[in-house]
Amino acid sequence: MRELVRPHRLAPGARVAVVAPSGPVAEERLQAGLDVLRGWDLDPVVAPHVLDRHGELDFLAGTDADRAADLQRAWCDPSVAAVLCARGGYGAQRMVDLLDWEAMRAAGPKILVGFSDVTVLHQAFATRLGLVTLYGPAAAGVDFIKDPRTQDHLRATLFAPETVRSIASRGTALVPGRARGVTVGGCLSLLATDLGTPHAHPGARGGLLLIEDVGERAYRIDRMLTQLLRAGWLDGVTGVVLGSWDRCGPYEEVRAVLVDRLGGLGVPVAEEFGFGHCAGALTVPFGVPAELDADAGVLTFDDPALR
Repeated sequence: MRELVRPHRLAPGARVAVVAPSGPVAEERLQAGLDVLRGWDLDPVVAPHVLDRHGELDFLAGTDADRAADLQRAWCDPSVAAVLCARGGYGAQRMVDLLDWEAMRAAGPKILVGFSDVTVLHQAFATRLGLVTLYGPAAAGVDFIKDPRTQDHLRATLFAPETVRSIASRGTALVPGRARGVTVGGCLSLLATDLGTPHAHPGARGGLLLIEDVGERAYRIDRMLTQLLRAGWLDGVTGVVLGSWDRCGPYEEVRAVLVDRLGGLGVPVAEEFGFGHCAGALTVPFGVPAELDADAGVLTFDDPALR
């Protein structure tokens, strides 16, 4: 795992593009999210197919080709400084192979923001473009449009990233100790599903792993972690930082699985860092060197997420 290139922070008046690489987007939520962005003195533009619905598969925001074209067009537009995903859901895996990585690399570094299903794009942008990306709220997500804490943390990360160089846990150390590494991770189910695909990280060696998920029962979390362990993907990971596990059943059951599956790695593991599918979700960068103090419950990034 290597340190990646940090894109430039945003300035007032910056143009940002909103795309929908995965699931369908509700128009009223999109408009509410755009209002938040305009309130930050940003100039949001909506990609042509954001409000599309796939003709036969109603869990997709339009066709794979159109979703990929929207993302690529936005990324390659020299007037756009950041690309924000409208929501997660499902579908990024279906369109990621349609992107022209040479053209996107030539467009230079920009900011990508999204979470959940967008984990697939975070991995691809790291391996194909070598860029730091932001695992943060969806621009049309209900948590973003209604939660001031989530809004404030993303805004600070975009405009004044030096002010959010650390995040703190509300929980305890499952395995005590300190660890250093380059941040990597995302939604656990997507990391497991993406395993072995062309644009995924081949492994987390040298990385501080940040993971979370939503709506997955304890046995399914066990299954996904076991898959990553058996595949050797977790070999050499330096530490594990756990986010939210919303709607995953009783947390005691989830916690027992996390201890059982991750405790044998011999690295620090700390819980409840407040990123992912939760109220007040924080924005975390992937591709940045950081230090985890599991005992104190603090994750500190060596550098701001953006330049």
